[in-house]
Amino acid sequence: MTEWRVDAAGQTLAFASDGGLPRVIYWGDRLPEAEDLAQLAAAGRHDLTGGMIDALPAVTLTPESGRAFPGQPGMVLAEADGTPLHPVFVFDRAETSGPSLTFYSHAPGLTLAHRVTAHATGVVTLRTELTATRDIRLHWLAAPVLPAPQAADQMIDLHGRWVREFHLNHVPWTPGIRLRESRTGRSGHEHPPYLILPEFGCTNTQGSAYALHYAWSGGHRMVAEELPDGRRQVQFGAAFGAETKPGRRFETADLVAVHSAHGLNGIAAAFQRDTRDRVIQWPNPARPRPVHYNCWEAIYFDHSLADLSDIATRAAALGAERFVLDDGWFGRRDDDTTSLGDWTIDWRKWPDGLAPLIAHVHSLGMTFGLWFEPEMVNPESDLFRAHPDWMLGPADQVTGRNQMVLDLSRAEVRDYLFTAVSAILGAHDIDYVKWDHNRLLPVVDAAQTQGVYALFDRLRAAHPGVEIESCASGGGRIDAGILARTHRVWLSDCIDAQERLRMQHDAALFLPSCVTGSHVGALHSHTTGRALPMAFRAWVAAQRHFGFEMDPRKISDADAAILRDVTAWFKENRGWMMAGTILRLDSADPAVTAEMQLAADGSRFVLFAGQHDQTVQILPRPLRLTGLDPAARYRIALRNPGDRPPQSRGPNALKEGPLTLSGRALMGQGVLLPVAWPDTMWVVEGERL
Repeated sequence: MTEWRVDAAGQTLAFASDGGLPRVIYWGDRLPEAEDLAQLAAAGRHDLTGGMIDALPAVTLTPESGRAFPGQPGMVLAEADGTPLHPVFVFDRAETSGPSLTFYSHAPGLTLAHRVTAHATGVVTLRTELTATRDIRLHWLAAPVLPAPQAADQMIDLHGRWVREFHLNHVPWTPGIRLRESRTGRSGHEHPPYLILPEFGCTNTQGSAYALHYAWSGGHRMVAEELPDGRRQVQFGAAFGAETKPGRRFETADLVAVHSAHGLNGIAAAFQRDTRDRVIQWPNPARPRPVHYNCWEAIYFDHSLADLSDIATRAAALGAERFVLDDGWFGRRDDDTTSLGDWTIDWRKWPDGLAPLIAHVHSLGMTFGLWFEPEMVNPESDLFRAHPDWMLGPADQVTGRNQMVLDLSRAEVRDYLFTAVSAILGAHDIDYVKWDHNRLLPVVDAAQTQGVYALFDRLRAAHPGVEIESCASGGGRIDAGILARTHRVWLSDCIDAQERLRMQHDAALFLPSCVTGSHVGALHSHTTGRALPMAFRAWVAAQRHFGFEMDPRKISDADAAILRDVTAWFKENRGWMMAGTILRLDSADPAVTAEMQLAADGSRFVLFAGQHDQTVQILPRPLRLTGLDPAARYRIALRNPGDRPPQSRGPNALKEGPLTLSGRALMGQGVLLPVAWPDTMWVVEGERL
């Protein structure tokens, strides 16, 4: 028996092999340096009883069908002619290179490598690589397989749809399989590749939890299985059959693993830190996150220089620092039925090109961004007429949003798109691209995602100063694979503040403030029809990377004053907020969704408490804070007491002025906020004294 360990911040993964593929013998809180791993491995040996074979097949990093494993195998292979393969691997060696530990194992004609890497951000990444001496077919390959906790009765995975992304599913563990597979060709609204495994008693602020994220932007598969003997395993990989051609080398994406002893917030803090500090490659890390203005919901496809110049002037007066021209500037794009693929300026709308608008935007002190959807093509386009063979999937497929998908596994398609997009970026002073993806893929093919990555990487190398936003009908492609090539995500096409309050709160389990775009929408939401107060809309957007998207020509003077005030507040606080940590609070009132944003050094925080419904009880319940120094004293002040309703007529202290309390009191007793109407966001600023 041979043992190894990998440590990342507060967690340890320990492994052992007795001649076969390595297996995980421990995943949890960081072990003492002197821990005897041989004894740890021995302590994990199971008994045998009736109804079992005479040796218990291990849950290895790749469970093998050739060893009579009683659950889902971690690899499904066949010869190039389709004959099934059931190899049995023998462990060869382990190699260490910096923070990475790689296990190598062999079967006849096959080599399996499992790479485990500890990162300074506190996460561990795991990747499986398979090589062969002959062409073989790969149906399924899991990233290194990890055990799920036994002290748990549920798992949390994610579901969503267009305009309602990042909804948490609490699913009970039962004998058998929880299988979720995205076959839409992207990480998806429906079930993005995230999983949280809380133990009994875990809340946002306390308890033990584990989490996994598969860093892949294409179709993917998750298997969470309780075996007949009670052991549990979790597998992530590309969708079954995503490798469509025989080959000699295959690999998974990284599986990002986190353990927390501090509730779901420990999971959130690690993922937020890892995304911000490791995954994203910032063009200029020191640059403050600029306040956005996006014109989409103001004008849609109806472009004119006069209107957009007027809108830009008004947006700048409200505090915008970046102006983004959305869909409709190219080809003959008057609606969504035409011109995708024809990435040349529409001279009907822009007789002098984009230069006059860009010059006006720059004269106002804003930078300029532009919308593209490079992976798509309309049948009604010059590109499709010239190259119908460039389409992905069958010729008789049904369109989606009147469009098809280009086959980015083909080098000539990537070359065309690189040249077309690069020509626009090279000819104009553009610092930002909103990259959209509005159609589900007609087939599942890993080569498509690999081609998308190659195009992103080439454009990033050619235009290193340009930031890119990942948008896919809103939140349809949000994962660490795409974020390694982009700098912002559009969480949802819905900017209704009620919907966004919940979405942003749940997405904070994985995403930091600085990458999560959030805009102030119109009085009447374009996706729900709901009318919400400006203060609520503005404060919900200010929780993340702030911007606005309504028509500034149509807002009242009173609303404009509120928006300017919140914009100024965001600019004053974004430096520490965007580098801080979002901590979800355990609200005793289901009508209140609350979180804190805590500075990296703990010196200050802001509490956002959004009341989205009527409370059952008459008075607000206390809201316990988290993440503070119990012995420190904090000065807290309500930033927006003017948002209280007429019914708030009592002596609530925060309405009158600041309070000074210990961290222990704030986390134990909590704070009492004033009475509020639905669609009110209370904002409490805190400073450590």
